[in-house]
Amino acid sequence: MPDEQMANSGGQPATPAGPPPTPSAPPSPAARPLDTIDRSILRMLQTDGRASIRSVAERVHVSRANAYARINRLIDDGVIRGFSALIDQERAGQGASAYITLKIVQNSWRTVRKQLTALPGATHIALVSGDFDVLLLVHTKDNRELRELVLTRIQSIPEVLSTRTLLVFEETDLGPEEE
Repeated sequence: MPDEQMANSGGQPATPAGPPPTPSAPPSPAARPLDTIDRSILRMLQTDGRASIRSVAERVHVSRANAYARINRLIDDGVIRGFSALIDQERAGQGASAYITLKIVQNSWRTVRKQLTALPGATHIALVSGDFDVLLLVHTKDNRELRELVLTRIQSIPEVLSTRTLLVFEETDLGPEEE
């Protein structure tokens, strides 16, 4: 920031045998507890990620040095994962949006996630519980491109057992709750 500025729940039976899970990176230490000032800073940055350190400090009634230190701590602790712009997908030439649900082969999440992450237009991927395993949000130029993405790219992934596409007719981004 500038100085001034599961398990599978899709109904498939569990597989008792197989290789042990590969070790993953050690878990990161728990984030320190957030106080009311931290939460105010988070709400402000969710509303305006480009807010200057000075405006953050003034709004939450702390010094610039304190605001800067708190924001850096929130970044270091992984509470703030990054800063980004909210995009109007339609104005950006992505006129078709859809949530795609996927049922996948049990224990294939990491493989499937890697392939879905590489898809053009994929903006959110979640492993979920319920009637399907994965929820994917995509934005494409039009329905023809969406059809191609689902039928050619996603359904050709060997670990994908089935898909269901839910067209988005209208979207509203929800901002942080007001104080």
